[in-house]
Amino acid sequence: MTSVNTPPASLPRTAGELRAQGHTPKGVKVEIRDNLLSALRAGRDPWPGIVGFGQTVLPQLERALLAGHDIVLLGERGQGKTRLLRTLVGLLDEWTPVIEGSELGEHPLEPITPVSIRRAAELGDDLPVAWRHRSERYTEKLATPDTSVGDLIGDVDPVRVAEGRTLGDPETIHFGLVPRAHRGVVAVNELPDLAERIQVALLNVMEERDIQVRGYTLRLPLDVLLVATANPEDYTNRGRIITPLKDRFGAEVRTHYPRSVHAEVDVVRQEADLVAEVGDELLEVIARFVRNLRDSSAVDQRSGVSARFAVAAAETVGAAALRRSALIGEDPAVARPIDLESVPAVLRGKLEFESGEEGRETEHLTHLLRRAVAETARDRFGGLDLGPLVDAVVDGHLVATGERVPGSELLAALPELPVLHEVAARLDVRATDAPGRIAAAVELALEYLYLTRKLAKDSSDGEAVYGP
Repeated sequence: MTSVNTPPASLPRTAGELRAQGHTPKGVKVEIRDNLLSALRAGRDPWPGIVGFGQTVLPQLERALLAGHDIVLLGERGQGKTRLLRTLVGLLDEWTPVIEGSELGEHPLEPITPVSIRRAAELGDDLPVAWRHRSERYTEKLATPDTSVGDLIGDVDPVRVAEGRTLGDPETIHFGLVPRAHRGVVAVNELPDLAERIQVALLNVMEERDIQVRGYTLRLPLDVLLVATANPEDYTNRGRIITPLKDRFGAEVRTHYPRSVHAEVDVVRQEADLVAEVGDELLEVIARFVRNLRDSSAVDQRSGVSARFAVAAAETVGAAALRRSALIGEDPAVARPIDLESVPAVLRGKLEFESGEEGRETEHLTHLLRRAVAETARDRFGGLDLGPLVDAVVDGHLVATGERVPGSELLAALPELPVLHEVAARLDVRATDAPGRIAAAVELALEYLYLTRKLAKDSSDGEAVYGP
């Protein structure tokens, strides 16, 4: 099987062959623009895996790319900024020619370093050509306070100086991350975390397209698309994007959390690694829970409630179901509403609360989670008369649930009721499905009746009993 990074054998292998085929060098921003336009005209999605941005963020981003702008994505944590930047790789040509062995991946017909210019002059049409896959043309750097100018731009290489070159010789430079990304995309995550003196080093790269190292300037017509992410400055308090650098970015695009419950569910379903079956109704509960957290005055909204919280919550619920399956030997492992109780304790540390809420964090989380359950059940069971289920419990059919209660045992506690089939049907569960799936639907109805004060619930030692 051929590796995806193995170029086709039919591609030219020398500068002369490349020139004979009529190949014309193209800047990375022009390349991205052409490929984006091709995708839009053909009706292809240029942003696979990006959910909830179709009518808001993506049109702004596409306009910025078509204009050839460097871009900052600004938004709270967990809004998919990095995920969005990584999809830019798909807008690059699959293969691009480079001078074989060149440090900066220069185009064979447009060398820019002294070494490559000299090689091109000496070898002419025999200059060897290699091919770089688009996945190798995306470079990502997490900005940290200890990042140096040498990391980003470059520094004098003492080994090369020791070999006899003078400090003024451009060939003494060990190039940093940005020059090495020549003809590609450079992404800087958390840009404000870069020290201001380091941000200054990017100014010439973005505007004049040259680099300055140790007091001398090396003219390099670098061809890069620089993109960055940043949290709102009022939250980070760790730094800022300096005004001259902010001015050099052509576009600032604001991101946001999913605007609808369905979009939130889609994100969770796409990103979560679920070790058990978690129904859409429970994912909807988690989505509503996260949205309630984002509206809560008890939670520090400047830090945001990341989409990763919802993903982690879904994975925790799946893990609780898998644990129950292992304890009682139930197969398949299917999540039930009782498994939602594991979320607040496990994920409390992923949130930042307002001052004055110390000691009440679990109380807030439990309240908002119950509200999410009630909202989801009301939406799913709207118009359905659950009175017969209430009557059955009141008549003495107490129903127990918990981490050691199988779905079949939960169902056996109730008499045969037509309403139970209707409850299951509302959640797209069939009568022939596994007992665990049917029990998950019935338990949601019971929890809804408890939350609307139609039934009582006694909880102790990991078990809950629904009664009159």
